[in-house]
Amino acid sequence: MKKVFFAIMLVTLASVFAAAQNDDYKKGEFYVGYSNGQVDTGNNFSTSGNAVQNFFDNRTNFHGFETSGVYNLSRYVGLKADLSATYHSDDFSFPVTTGTSTQTVSGKVRSSLYNVLGGVQIKDNANSGTLKPFAHALIGLAHGRTDVTNLTCTTTANINCANFQGGGHDNGLGMAFGGGLDIRVNDRFDIRAIQVDYNPIRSGGVTSNNLRFGVGLVIK
Repeated sequence: MKKVFFAIMLVTLASVFAAAQNDDYKKGEFYVGYSNGQVDTGNNFSTSGNAVQNFFDNRTNFHGFETSGVYNLSRYVGLKADLSATYHSDDFSFPVTTGTSTQTVSGKVRSSLYNVLGGVQIKDNANSGTLKPFAHALIGLAHGRTDVTNLTCTTTANINCANFQGGGHDNGLGMAFGGGLDIRVNDRFDIRAIQVDYNPIRSGGVTSNNLRFGVGLVIK
């Protein structure tokens, strides 16, 4: 996956800085910023009966970054390549009983979620104006990983601590549908005030209904 990420970065950078600027609109842009993922845990214990509330229940905060590059085919339509990587970690501790003895197993679960996507962006790329709303539709590869680290066990019982060592990874179909608002600072820079995406991932016949939020800097 690391090779894919570096390749995407090189392509997006090249598409922006190698593109000549048009007199009427910018031919390319490069974005980098903070990304917050609201990742669907797959659990829904809400009894409210409210579909909107249920959608937002049982989500986990992932933190990381997003970067993207756009080559504009016209003033309003551009081709977009997008990479995001977000991470989350949890400590765990639970008792294990064997016979009459009990010991504690503890450690850390580290999770990561990557999206490597491409698609279309709609935005007014004119060299004038201050507020620049945009929308995009992206599709590509999603990759998730989970690793158990810092595993420890007390020694009051006869148990193999290595039995709890593990982790896994999975690939799936990733998508992002959303948009946001850029604020023009000058001819070379915009501030991405907000980006909001619905980020569904389809893997193993199951769809996780994730959300993705971002803020950052746009270089033109």
